[in-house]
Amino acid sequence: MVKGRYSAEPTVAAKTVKARGDGLRVHYKNTRETAMNLKGMTYLRAKTFLENVLAHKECVPFRRHTGGPGRNPQAKKWHVSQGRWPTKSVEHLQVLLHNAAANAEMKKLDLTKLIVSHVQVNRAPVHRRRTYRAHGRITSFMSHPCHVELMLAEREIPVPKAAEKKVVVSE
Repeated sequence: MVKGRYSAEPTVAAKTVKARGDGLRVHYKNTRETAMNLKGMTYLRAKTFLENVLAHKECVPFRRHTGGPGRNPQAKKWHVSQGRWPTKSVEHLQVLLHNAAANAEMKKLDLTKLIVSHVQVNRAPVHRRRTYRAHGRITSFMSHPCHVELMLAEREIPVPKAAEKKVVVSE
């Protein structure tokens, strides 16, 4: 990921706010699943969802990276069977949402009309360490951080079309 560049450009820049975190020391897979679940939610719903995950009232459904998470009855709501409560990922996403909300206040946008229009999580370079094992062996001990970017856009309220007038042609 190129520093300082977003992967997507907003359609209406005046009605869109951005927030970004580079090289966050959180698990990529957990953060990806949590962030993808936020996409399309309103700002207020995303905020309450993240609070509910921390309180274990809702779980984060795992749709792609399903090799490790166990099954969870709270995931039925999302029509999947696997889910987790990734605390550290949720805390980092809460900070990004708060940052985006502060940017929205600076632009004088209404927080109740904001939706999460774009979320992207990319892998960051791994942090390499090593651990010492029995019988003189050494194995790698790496962390898998990630880059996160999100955009909140003000929801467009559709204007209803005017009733069509019937034109009567008389001959």
